[in-house]
Amino acid sequence: MLIAGFPAGSFQANCYVLAAAPGGPCLVVDPGQDAAARLQATLDEHRLTLAAVLLTHGHLDHVADAAAVCRAAGVTAYLHDADEHLLDDPLAGLSPMLQSALADMPLTGLRPPEVSGIDGVDGIELAGLRLEIDHTPGHTQGSVVYRIAAEGERPELLLTGDTLFAGSIGRSDLPGGDGAQLLESIAQHLLVRPDDALVLPGHGPTSTIGAERRGNPFLA
Repeated sequence: MLIAGFPAGSFQANCYVLAAAPGGPCLVVDPGQDAAARLQATLDEHRLTLAAVLLTHGHLDHVADAAAVCRAAGVTAYLHDADEHLLDDPLAGLSPMLQSALADMPLTGLRPPEVSGIDGVDGIELAGLRLEIDHTPGHTQGSVVYRIAAEGERPELLLTGDTLFAGSIGRSDLPGGDGAQLLESIAQHLLVRPDDALVLPGHGPTSTIGAERRGNPFLA
């Protein structure tokens, strides 16, 4: 399996490319601000064809280039229904300080031409990959984790968005956030995964569930 990732834009949100193998279809997760050019370079390097865009939640730093990427490739974006409104009103998910800072920026046209809601969807098969979907509200009401089962020596993959980071957890003080709900989501859906499950977070370095279970101060 091919896994590539890079931080994008001023928010340094991680964008991931997933494929069963080079030279075939692929998925992109969270193409945020200024991700499109580097994403295209990654696709070209590995001879990949984009099949779909997956969004872990609707915050601007994770969806800013989703519409442009979807239009260019003619593909669908997948997002939980509870966060779909943020595509039309991205400031609604931000703090008052960020709302003020971004008030003069052109924030229209962020909705991809085709958006598929995944509320109640437990899993999807795209680009030759099977992804399980866990609804993990707390950072936003529409946050999800995408899981890809372990295969051979490769551990289970967890695309956690802004729910769980290496040594930290997502903010819950933004509109739609709930701290108790966030911790419950992590306990129910992430801490139950195997120790070697690889955490691919929305910001910062990768980790494992075992490392977070043992050392994350927010989960003590």
